[in-house]
Amino acid sequence: MSAKHNAPVIIKRKKIVQAGGHHGGAWKVAYADFVTALMAFFLLMWLLNATTEKQRKGIADYFNPTIPINRVSGGGDGVFGGESVFSEDNLAENAEAGAEPPGDAPPTGQSGAGTGAAGDEARAFGAIERALSAQSGESMAADRTLRHIVTRVTDEGLIIELFDLEGDPLFEADGITPTPLLVDLADVLARVFDLVGNPVAVNGHVRSYPVVLARDPVWPLSWERAGALRALIVEAGLDDRRFTRVAGFADRDPVAVNPASVRNNRLEVILLRAELS
Repeated sequence: MSAKHNAPVIIKRKKIVQAGGHHGGAWKVAYADFVTALMAFFLLMWLLNATTEKQRKGIADYFNPTIPINRVSGGGDGVFGGESVFSEDNLAENAEAGAEPPGDAPPTGQSGAGTGAAGDEARAFGAIERALSAQSGESMAADRTLRHIVTRVTDEGLIIELFDLEGDPLFEADGITPTPLLVDLADVLARVFDLVGNPVAVNGHVRSYPVVLARDPVWPLSWERAGALRALIVEAGLDDRRFTRVAGFADRDPVAVNPASVRNNRLEVILLRAELS
């Protein structure tokens, strides 16, 4: 037998390494972050579609660290809880509409804005806001009406803004004839204004019209609409002597990005501060 047949058999086993490896699983963390962000985005889109403007303002106030949150501020009615969807931008003394702390200890850390005439006025404004938000009750008509109201407190006073919604205007077809909706709103305002004796001002604002019009109606239209609202509130029972100003601002102060949006058709009824009257 030859040496060729006596040679040992050598078997080579090649180790196969898969390219790339598992990378430590870091892609899973990045994917989880992406899915979480996507879920938050769709939740935000749902909230924008399912809530009213007043409720969105309450949600924004809740996440604003500069606005104190208490049981009468920040939130809304229904599933959002709380009594009021309105916030006082610069009256941080409102712990419960100016309530004193429990016990015999005197209030501390107050600058004086929550006492005296200023404190009484702040409490009165808060009472009006709560009265407006409590008007809805079980009535669907009242809920529809109050969708057109937004309030805010400024240095000038308590501003109650009434505005058009798409398909639900305050006046007939670019005119000065009030709709039944505005008549109902005027009746609500006349009743809540009886809670205070502050003077009242009315500002009118309208949307922009195409420049091709031979006569731009924005100035007379805004003033005449403000006057029509004043007349409706007086007819509903408010003393006409409380009105100190009726003004029209045309389309010079839009609140919507699109100047031709119907949301810019609005009326501001202002309860002026006592020191400004």
